[in-house]
Amino acid sequence: MAERHDAVVVGAGPNGLAAAVRLAQAGRSVVVLEAAEEIGGGARTRELTLPGFHHDVCSAIHPLGIGSPFFRSLPLAEHGLEWVHPDVPVAHPLDDGSAVLLHRSIDETAANLGPDGDAWRATMEPLAQRFDALVEELTRPIAHLPRHPLLLARFGRDAARSLEGWAGSRFVGSRVRALVSGLAAHTIQSLDRPMTAALGVLFPAAAHAVGFPMARGGSRAITDALSSLLSSLGGDIVTSRPVRSVGDLPPAGVVLFDLTPRQVLAIGGDRLPARFRRLIRGFRHGPGVFKLDYALDGPVPWKAEAAARAGTLHLGGTLEEIAASEKATAAGRHTDRPYVLVAQQSPFDGTRAPHGKHTLWAYCHVPAGSLVDMTEPVERQLERFAPGFRDLVLARSTLNTVELEAYNENYIGGDITGGSQDGLQLLARPWPALDPYALGDTGWYLCSASTPPGGGVHGMCGYYAAGSVLRRSRRRR
Repeated sequence: MAERHDAVVVGAGPNGLAAAVRLAQAGRSVVVLEAAEEIGGGARTRELTLPGFHHDVCSAIHPLGIGSPFFRSLPLAEHGLEWVHPDVPVAHPLDDGSAVLLHRSIDETAANLGPDGDAWRATMEPLAQRFDALVEELTRPIAHLPRHPLLLARFGRDAARSLEGWAGSRFVGSRVRALVSGLAAHTIQSLDRPMTAALGVLFPAAAHAVGFPMARGGSRAITDALSSLLSSLGGDIVTSRPVRSVGDLPPAGVVLFDLTPRQVLAIGGDRLPARFRRLIRGFRHGPGVFKLDYALDGPVPWKAEAAARAGTLHLGGTLEEIAASEKATAAGRHTDRPYVLVAQQSPFDGTRAPHGKHTLWAYCHVPAGSLVDMTEPVERQLERFAPGFRDLVLARSTLNTVELEAYNENYIGGDITGGSQDGLQLLARPWPALDPYALGDTGWYLCSASTPPGGGVHGMCGYYAAGSVLRRSRRRR
């Protein structure tokens, strides 16, 4: 690759492709280098169990994808992306055989929350009604002045608290507390920590405003659409092209890395200023996940029949049980009753499995680098809420933290969020900076989930990193 490009992007995940698209839209020549044989990063779909069963290897459900300000500005539907909405965005099964349902409708959700219905409506309605503006605020780097300060303050009043503290003071019933704890546990943190209420507030607002959809055919449809759009803009993608050192980079004006800081340090070494080498060494990664995918002989036999209508389910019982599970993981321990995040796509997307058969996607949180096989504890939780589940299993695939990192080198120790989402790293990723994407004046940039706004298939890290490139090039001119 002797040709010189305006920009080289290392990594063809959602953020790397988003960065490349924005640069190509601005008329820059761009090439994306991907180490794997296929693009996608955290948004790939494979036949992990049996022929004809299509499983999302990592990300599966995409409220942040359909809500992404950048993705919504792109003609991705013209490039094959179709969102599929389940009947119910989220269900939280309980031991009494019922399930708490998070509907698209605020009124329908509130009507089933008993004495907490009014509190739910008062909390979620103002955020859902202005969800586009809220997402715009939450996905921008923290150094920017807010455009909607009152809306951000309303969200922050609740989001800054611990989930345990917020749910305990805001709601009186155990059912709604269980529901928000399952949503908040996506942070992969102990739920007594500050700011763990954030997703317990944001995700319900997203469900009401835009839903919890999946991509028809699998999550790879998202990155396939981005790839197709990039090609139409003149950009190139080269697969099976790892970058291990500076010598592996082709000539370019700038380089953007859809990698973790640790990987960039391994590539750049002394090329990076000493200050950035110190900052990178201080960047922390969080706990990992243990992933399971199932080929099933029929639909999951949920004890709560309404749970079959949901695309996303959270298994773990009460707030107290889920909090105990997440606290154990944060302390480096495994638990016999893990919080399990489940996605069932095949009831709503017939492309996922042969006729009459089904897939199921699940993971639980584990300490970083764990080699413990969590299949049995996860399946006990599935049997707890869906008796007879095991009888339907035709085949299963498992990935521990080491195998996940081998699949995607960004998942260091099994950390799927690009770095711990606690403390200062939640607010100022990867470190406090006015421009958190540029690595000084090196011409190198970070565009991965290690930068604001963090994990999720939304492309906003790449979008803002490309914006940093464009701003700096204008200043130089």
